[in-house]
Amino acid sequence: MKNPLVSVIIPTYKEEKYIEATLRSIKNQDYKGKYEIIVVDSNSRDRTVEIAKKFADKVVITKKRGVSVGRNIGAKISKGNLLIFVDADTILLPNVITKVVKHLRKKSVVGVVVPIICDDLVDNIFYFTASWVYYLLTKLRLHPVYAVCFGCKREAFFQVGGFDERLHVGEDIDLGSRLKKLGDVEYIKDTFAITSSRRIKRWKVFKQLKAWPLGYFSFKLLNKQPKYPPVR
Repeated sequence: MKNPLVSVIIPTYKEEKYIEATLRSIKNQDYKGKYEIIVVDSNSRDRTVEIAKKFADKVVITKKRGVSVGRNIGAKISKGNLLIFVDADTILLPNVITKVVKHLRKKSVVGVVVPIICDDLVDNIFYFTASWVYYLLTKLRLHPVYAVCFGCKREAFFQVGGFDERLHVGEDIDLGSRLKKLGDVEYIKDTFAITSSRRIKRWKVFKQLKAWPLGYFSFKLLNKQPKYPPVR
């Protein structure tokens, strides 16, 4: 399939400050094939849905909260052969979809991680370090997933059961651990996405690390979630 249909899925909750820039960056992709934009909103009371309807092909409202819930709903109503999940405060370079599709055309590849930088120079230390750790882990064939901007094959996503909706953090690491049983998860090196540094500014690095990725291992080993409310 030369230019497969791509579904870009964005979970939202009270994202009126960021969602327009995110959606504009997705609308302005250089991908030669067709793609649809799906926003799944957790019943926001601000202007998120109003803004999303100006740019998205589908806007769905759910009363359930959580990024995993939103992503799974978006995947179920999507029509694309390939799925790309993007956080609501994240801007894509114009070639992101093209590069994701290029990697996912490989038979052995089931997922693709897009490198992340953030909009603050100081906080970029955290994201730069995280991105290189993910790159090294893919080289070790551990195949982690970083869901700020992540693509995968539709069939593989549903075969492993999608995102675990019980998880408030580490849902991306968990998905990667299941996807790696089906094939490779590659790390793209010739494009990136820009995400907001708001969480690090609010939490600082230690709390961020405690929630992610350590929160995932706390759940898996001790069945305990960190104190982290569902978002989007």
